[in-house]
Amino acid sequence: MDEADFKSLLAPLPVSWWEADGGLRVVDSGGGAFEDERTAHRFLEALSAELGDPARPSGDGPYQACFEGRTFDVNWPDCRGGARRRVSRGVAVEVGGRSDEPDPYASFADLTPAAAFVRDATGRHLWVNHAYAHLYGTTRDAMIGRHLADVDQPDDAARFFGFDQDVLTGGKPVRHTLTYRRPDGSSGQAAGHRFPVRWGERRCVAGIYVDITDYTQTLEQRRRAEEDLRALRDHSGLACVRMSADGRVGEASAAMAELLGVRLSELIGRSADRLLADTPERAALHRIWSDLVDGRRRSARVCAVLVDGDGFLRRARVHLTTVRHAAERTPGVWAVVTHLGLRYEEHASLTAAQVRILALLAAGRSNADIAGALHLSRQTVDYHLSRLRELLGAATRPALVARAYVLGILSPQAWPPRSATAPHPLSPA
Repeated sequence: MDEADFKSLLAPLPVSWWEADGGLRVVDSGGGAFEDERTAHRFLEALSAELGDPARPSGDGPYQACFEGRTFDVNWPDCRGGARRRVSRGVAVEVGGRSDEPDPYASFADLTPAAAFVRDATGRHLWVNHAYAHLYGTTRDAMIGRHLADVDQPDDAARFFGFDQDVLTGGKPVRHTLTYRRPDGSSGQAAGHRFPVRWGERRCVAGIYVDITDYTQTLEQRRRAEEDLRALRDHSGLACVRMSADGRVGEASAAMAELLGVRLSELIGRSADRLLADTPERAALHRIWSDLVDGRRRSARVCAVLVDGDGFLRRARVHLTTVRHAAERTPGVWAVVTHLGLRYEEHASLTAAQVRILALLAAGRSNADIAGALHLSRQTVDYHLSRLRELLGAATRPALVARAYVLGILSPQAWPPRSATAPHPLSPA
């Protein structure tokens, strides 16, 4: 066997060899202990630093050196006298951890909650941790040495063995999600990696997986809930929108688009402020909105005046509820219209006295009756009625009452007549 054959023999083994000049600078190296030349050079640089220590024993016998958690038997004859020689040769053989020091990585792998295993090319378990054995309802000692066919159903064993062969053939890690059968017969899901490893002299497959059964079930429940919500939104006839924290419409029902007289596609992305009339209710809604998106409230019932695509107004009661998706840092808000008033044109603002006069007029009161009820003079009532006919564009008393209802000033659901915005059913305004 010549030197080239000898170097070829060492290439796949956990051995590192090298040739160094008189200054301990490496001129040639090889062996299979390290996957790349850069790591091998770092190992030799660490050795050179150790060998420069006068306390290091000299002679021809091997000594142990540790490098990045691995232990090697090193033989570098006459290393301290290397400066007097033109070339020196050395070899390091990996021997693993010292018997008096536990391997922290092995302990970590054994106790990690992720299921881990090593199997040979025939499908026999060489090593498993406690979490992997727990998936089969047994202990790790009972799993080691058993074949896939001994612990899995035939179809599962064939499928898992096929995964192993794909990894061994490709020689690269594979990340995937798989379905397995639990000891109680139910179906479970796991996600993780399989990758090729060497176990002694054998090429094997290692894997590490996390059980995601509960996670996938939660995702499925959420998907179904969202489907039910979309069905409710689209087919219940509810006028509703979902808005982001900045007040833009993200989702909307067809009923809401129909109520506002716009296309559904035109409604998505629109600012909610564009849907509201500039009324005192709008200012109050802004304050409530801040409480909702800042987390001070979870829900609220509010009054609002909506503006449709033709510029007409409708009074509405709206129920607001905060919702949060996993990807959102701030909550969104669902707005559902629960009560809807009649559609009316925008009109000039009226004083509280003018609204009370309209309510009493609609009840059939005369001018004198109205003056007595409100403690006003007859001339003051006559002035207000004249002014109201001008503001609302009504020439007669019946027309004035009709306009008050059409414009939404008076509530069509109340008797005696009262303001549509009255806080109490018995309040006249």
